[in-house]
Amino acid sequence: MREFSVPSTFIVPEDASAVDGVFKHAAERPDLVIFKRQTGGTWADVTAAEFASQVTAVAKGLIALGVQPGDRVGLMSATRYEWPLVDFAIWAAGGVTVPIYETSAAEQVRWILEDSAAVLLVVENAEHERTVETVAAEAPSLRRTLRIEGADATAGAVEELVALGADVADEEVRSRTDALRSADPATLIYTSGTTGRPKGCQLTHGNLIAESRGITTSGFGSLLQPGRRSLMFLPMAHVLARAVSLGAFDAGATLGHTADIPNLVANFGEFKPDFILSVPRVFEKVYNSARQKAHGEGKGKIFDKAADIAVQWSEAQDTGGAGLILKAQHTLFDKLVYSKLRAALGGQCQLAISGGAPLGARLGHFFRGIGVTIYEGYGLTETTAAIAVNTPGNQKIGTVGKPLAGNAVRIAEDGEILLSGPVVFTGYWRNEAATADAIEDGWFHTGDLGSVDSEGYITITGRKKEIIVTAGGKNVAPAQLEDMLRAHPLISQAIVVGDQKPFIGALITVDPDAWPGWKQRNGKPAAATVAELLTDADLVADVDAAIAEANTLVSHAEAIKKYKILSVDFSEDTGELTPTLKLKRNVIHQSFAADIDAIYSK
Repeated sequence: MREFSVPSTFIVPEDASAVDGVFKHAAERPDLVIFKRQTGGTWADVTAAEFASQVTAVAKGLIALGVQPGDRVGLMSATRYEWPLVDFAIWAAGGVTVPIYETSAAEQVRWILEDSAAVLLVVENAEHERTVETVAAEAPSLRRTLRIEGADATAGAVEELVALGADVADEEVRSRTDALRSADPATLIYTSGTTGRPKGCQLTHGNLIAESRGITTSGFGSLLQPGRRSLMFLPMAHVLARAVSLGAFDAGATLGHTADIPNLVANFGEFKPDFILSVPRVFEKVYNSARQKAHGEGKGKIFDKAADIAVQWSEAQDTGGAGLILKAQHTLFDKLVYSKLRAALGGQCQLAISGGAPLGARLGHFFRGIGVTIYEGYGLTETTAAIAVNTPGNQKIGTVGKPLAGNAVRIAEDGEILLSGPVVFTGYWRNEAATADAIEDGWFHTGDLGSVDSEGYITITGRKKEIIVTAGGKNVAPAQLEDMLRAHPLISQAIVVGDQKPFIGALITVDPDAWPGWKQRNGKPAAATVAELLTDADLVADVDAAIAEANTLVSHAEAIKKYKILSVDFSEDTGELTPTLKLKRNVIHQSFAADIDAIYSK
């Protein structure tokens, strides 16, 4: 059993809370531009003093509506400025924020509202409001729903709360914030549920502060400074975006928000972030889109060579540095290719942080090679997002980094990753049995498999519950194969199958964004669907090549022997993916059972 711990470099005071930074900034740096708010196509400055005033005004409205210390308040909205505003205001009123993904189905909303006993809900739009209306009768604690986007010319939730709280004294808000303790619950986050019914993960103010301090006292501290910018586009309902946003906010960096993913490149160009936070699938899309565009313009060989040089140059940084020829090639492609890719991220993006799923070593080396280093981290909702992360000065590509200050990792005899430290949650809401199963002797059992080296770098190899055991008794972790397959420009998603089967198989979906360009390059009818070309020789040849490349990573017994291309892609809307684009394996196995059976029927 191997264990590695990192000493703490800070103390979380007993009387501290996650909302303290709002009023600290306003008192010490009132003119600091802490947010940029997108209104009417422009980015307007919001100073620390203005934000503190808004938080106070909204908190007073919550108090006027009867929110008591410890009450749960739901927040269902896409990523936008009002998300952190309402979140901080809930804390300032002494409440507990319950995030709900804006894409949640009615049954998911019903369960969260019922289980959390939320007394108030803030939603984004009329569609969300209609969803809530269908389940409100089964959430008896819910007293009122407010909508951020007001109908026609009427005021939205923020304006309504400000008006409702006009007669509440500022001192009432100050009294409630002063009463908060680091051990008090701050948020109740329901796990996205790749299997089973979501559990409410209760995180304290101390958990959030420890995460924020862990990030800002790490190697990221030099970048997380006033004047630096980051554009948040991941769902704020997810713990990763929430925790990194809090760390950036506490450090005084300027934050912007957008949920307009189709126009993300244009938003990058306007906002010009210094750093971004994302999940691996977005980075895969950036790479695949650039490669597809290059091939479509007849510059495919140049791009592919540039990609190879970027990877080689990055790999050389870990073994003494690049030689003269490699340096010259890298300089040439920096002018021809890499500078254009950096421009697509706004032109001044220095680094990115990736979490939520494995990134893959080649993609990590590619982005470092073009001048935008991606620092991969690891954590769960139960660890307040990142408990370990690669940082400037401490990076080993292919790993998820070392534990943040004050945290520890242990590898159990069966390879399971166990974690402890101030970011680890206190337990599941109203679920003592699940808490007892997850935490034993102070160590949180993650369900992930991995290793830790002598320097403390953690490597993730798979999930205990996702391990496939073939009929021949071979244990196979699917993540490595799936990551490599998703890196192929034509492939959107891949799921490895084969539990209790004679060999390993896979279901493959085609990327809708890459499909038109692929048809054009291969002389196929522009209107042809994936379903119409499932047995097309060119399509099969490209997927065969991707399978062969992925199989080079594993032994013969672990290699994919047969696969099936699906006519449809997996999506969150159809239930196969979580909001952070993880595979819901149980759903896929049920929905595509006939396709899996077909792999083994011949």
